[in-house]
Amino acid sequence: MTEHYITLFDSGFLPNGLALHTSLRRHDPDSVLWILCMDDTCFEVLGSLDLDGVRLLRLNEVETPELLAIKPSRSVGEYCWTLTPFTADMVFDRDYTVQRVTYLDADMWFLKSPAPIFADLEVSGAASLITPHAYADEYDHALEYGIYCVQFMPFIRGASDEIRSRWKAQCIDWCFAEPDSGRFGDQKYLDDWPQHFGPLVRVESQPGWTQGPWNALRFPASDAITFHFHRLRITSAGNVNVGTYRLPADHVRDVYKPYLADLRAAVGLITEAGHAVQIQQQPLSGFALTKDKLAFRLHNWRSPFTPYALEF
Repeated sequence: MTEHYITLFDSGFLPNGLALHTSLRRHDPDSVLWILCMDDTCFEVLGSLDLDGVRLLRLNEVETPELLAIKPSRSVGEYCWTLTPFTADMVFDRDYTVQRVTYLDADMWFLKSPAPIFADLEVSGAASLITPHAYADEYDHALEYGIYCVQFMPFIRGASDEIRSRWKAQCIDWCFAEPDSGRFGDQKYLDDWPQHFGPLVRVESQPGWTQGPWNALRFPASDAITFHFHRLRITSAGNVNVGTYRLPADHVRDVYKPYLADLRAAVGLITEAGHAVQIQQQPLSGFALTKDKLAFRLHNWRSPFTPYALEF
């Protein structure tokens, strides 16, 4: 079965989205990545690149009166979260041959084939799968931000309708970036899915498959199928801030280094196509995407691990 994925981002996250696409072509080359472009520049740049296995959607093509009514009350990020429960419909409604679609955050990246995760879903007979944050103790924010992470979420046509319908209604009603009465964005709503939906929802059996900086201290990098580069931001065409998480040496070497190489290639694609790379954040700490090496920048870095100059 051809896997279909959908993600959403604006022109500020073009390098991240292109890195995600590169990793999918590498590890699931027959898949289709649907991209909901949150602004016209994003649509135009991606269209000019003519990427294999990509189908583009314009925002105004998918917005319903219900979504447009609440749009003014949400920030750009909050509106992206509000749209997330609707993304599976965007694929199912446009291609009736698609039986399963997986939502991906734009700052996700694949290190291996996702086949084991899909097998985990299939053996359970569930209609959807959710991935635990599996926080390291020092980064445990489950109470504020949720037990599960909205990052890799497969939905099966028809069977998952009840799940998505409830989630859509919840996010239309409330989807904001501040914890409030047991809610946070689109994410805290997932906390009760295993109890509320029972066998319709599969909790990923191996949380080390879907890693992020919040759990890198718990799992070896070699276990990761995907990695979620939370808080990583481009600070210039050649520099990246990786945030303040502590990262083990194997993650720096085997996860961050190859991801930054894909990011650097994405920046090159964008600039060669005649477009500017948008700055996502002012520089604090992180890595330099120089041509000859990925130079480690200390600044406000808090890691107790030995910093590396990551030579290509």
